[in-house]
Amino acid sequence: MPAELLISERHDVTDSMADVQRVGVVGCGQMGAGIAEVCARSGLEVKVAETTGEALEIGRTRLYNSLSKAAERGKITAEERDETLARLSFTTDLGEFADRDLVIEAVVENESIKTEIFQVLDQVVTRPDAILASNTSSIPLVKLAVATSRPDQVIGIHFFNPAPVQKLVELIPALTTSEETIKRAEGVVQNVLGKHAIRAQDRSGFVVNALLIPYLLSAIRMFESGIASREDIDNGMEMGCAHPMGPLKLADLIGLDTVASVADSMYDEYKEPLYAAPPLLQRMVDAGRLGRKTGSGFYPYS
Repeated sequence: MPAELLISERHDVTDSMADVQRVGVVGCGQMGAGIAEVCARSGLEVKVAETTGEALEIGRTRLYNSLSKAAERGKITAEERDETLARLSFTTDLGEFADRDLVIEAVVENESIKTEIFQVLDQVVTRPDAILASNTSSIPLVKLAVATSRPDQVIGIHFFNPAPVQKLVELIPALTTSEETIKRAEGVVQNVLGKHAIRAQDRSGFVVNALLIPYLLSAIRMFESGIASREDIDNGMEMGCAHPMGPLKLADLIGLDTVASVADSMYDEYKEPLYAAPPLLQRMVDAGRLGRKTGSGFYPYS
């Protein structure tokens, strides 16, 4: 049965997630580091890969700082911090992922880059039933799956930022994904990582972004047209609708390049005008004003 026909069904989580002990995370940016932290804090042995030694050191520092802050705030003990750090290792060679039970790709939202990574993982990961997952928020999973010789073992496992805090994870099977892979991935996400999993079809935007991105784009258009200031737009949704964060602040947190990328992917698939990125958003991306991660977006950040 095609995986997408299984979306509406719920399956009991089996003990199959017990065989996932070694995790690989490709990418140690904001999302990759968060995913690695979640896995390591859950008791899994995690190896993180980056393209260069410099990027790897930045990612290592990001992880150390996040865990140290969690300890300072009493979220974890100092002993738990040290144990988590001991479960983390780092590499610039994907060949070291040979023994991984689960690999989660979390690099930039670029189809060609992700496809190349999956082709490499298909060659180097030796475990025959290893799960190859992508944290993509917009790229069709089937395109990544068919780039491998094991399309039945490829699935989307989409975390939300910041991954150590946000409880939700979207599971996105491709048409090729087997039911066993879906159930194993769901077991890991819920029973090992302690997240709440929802299933989505392999359609651009999945569940959350299909609802969220048009909302963010509407806020950007409102600001661009001068209908309201950035503060009034955000305060309106925070104080009027009890949202924890206004849409422009949220766009800055997500990253304006990511917002634009998901919007482009959704527009390419559906051709709906409300999914088209506003000119202001594209200009800000071109200027490198991507939000919090670059220190400037709709708001300035120190």
